[in-house]
Amino acid sequence: MSALAPPSVPRDVEHLCDLIGRLRAASAPGQRTIVGVVGEPGAGKSTLVEELVEALGTDAAPAPMDGFHLSNKVLDDLGLRVRKGAPETFDAHGFVQLLERLRDQREDVVYAPEFLREHDESIAGRIAITRDTPVVLVEGNYLLLEQPPWLEVRRHLDAVWYLDLDHDERLRRLAERHRSFGRAEEHAWERARTHDQVNAELVRRTRVRADLVVRADGGHGLVPSPG
Repeated sequence: MSALAPPSVPRDVEHLCDLIGRLRAASAPGQRTIVGVVGEPGAGKSTLVEELVEALGTDAAPAPMDGFHLSNKVLDDLGLRVRKGAPETFDAHGFVQLLERLRDQREDVVYAPEFLREHDESIAGRIAITRDTPVVLVEGNYLLLEQPPWLEVRRHLDAVWYLDLDHDERLRRLAERHRSFGRAEEHAWERARTHDQVNAELVRRTRVRADLVVRADGGHGLVPSPG
């Protein structure tokens, strides 16, 4: 893969069709296409995947990395609760095994876990992905990390799209998310600017490994990246 910055495309209502077209063009009869959507915390990855899955209907299913959050009990036992969201707070090996099963397409149905923000916990077997689902969209922060076991993720993905968002808008969204789940405004901003930002900088360094950058403007759509 080239060390140069990956190409960029815009996304709004019109350009969402471009991304859908890319997914359809990459699909072949009887073969599954697995595309990763990566980006810093708060960039809007889940929203983009939801839009794509809604547009593709039964031809697509999500497989979110966040479903592999370690439980709060386990994080407490390990002394990692304060680091929740960092790479070491996920079952990365389990995530890789899920991708292997999705790639093999040997099972009639693969059940993936889903993280429910309102409960701050993952629920096992919440997403059913049938063998004949042609497109799977894998969403998460750490799809392009080069440290083990995360480095095994990339080989199971046909392409990876990096969703980029203006720094200030991304922090605002993160703080709003934290407030919506009960944090006081001061603590919400502190979390966004400290712990979340450490994770964001780690993810940002993987941007060059993406196949495509989709740049968000934080307003009514997406604009081309200057890169």
